[in-house]
Amino acid sequence: MSQSIAANRYAKALYELAKEKNVVAETVADLREVRIVFTESKDLFNLLVAPNLTTEKKFELIDSIFSSVQPIIVDALKVILVNNRIDETVSVIDSFIRIANDESGVEDAIVYSTEALTEDQLERISTTFAKQVGKDSLNITNEIDSSLIGGIKLIIGNRIYDNTIVSKVNGLRRALLG
Repeated sequence: MSQSIAANRYAKALYELAKEKNVVAETVADLREVRIVFTESKDLFNLLVAPNLTTEKKFELIDSIFSSVQPIIVDALKVILVNNRIDETVSVIDSFIRIANDESGVEDAIVYSTEALTEDQLERISTTFAKQVGKDSLNITNEIDSSLIGGIKLIIGNRIYDNTIVSKVNGLRRALLG
């Protein structure tokens, strides 16, 4: 998803505030949850852009839905709302996480496997592949995909490492059929 200049500015400002308050890790974790809410709930977005709701009612809605997250996130959402940028909330979150990851030498990754991987397996994957992408570690999300038959597929940014049985069979098929 492309990041607008405004989304990057909001993210930088929020990052600086989180860093000043020493709550960057907590803010990243909370923003991941906020992102889920905004991507999965179109009703929330529709309420926040509804012209018949007052700003105060929209603030109350934000306060109640996001009462468990860092207060700086709630305040940032209100600023984004007031400045008519609520449609860029997910972009702001993505930009914030990217900034935080860059500062801490971490990269987000998704590992697809046929079954849940153990913490030890995830740690070994992180250690091995983080070096290949020039990072200290990977923040790995493990997704289950039984269609892979076996092996793993790892996505780090725009890089894909595919060591699944399905990809090997497809490679053999291409080699044999020309």
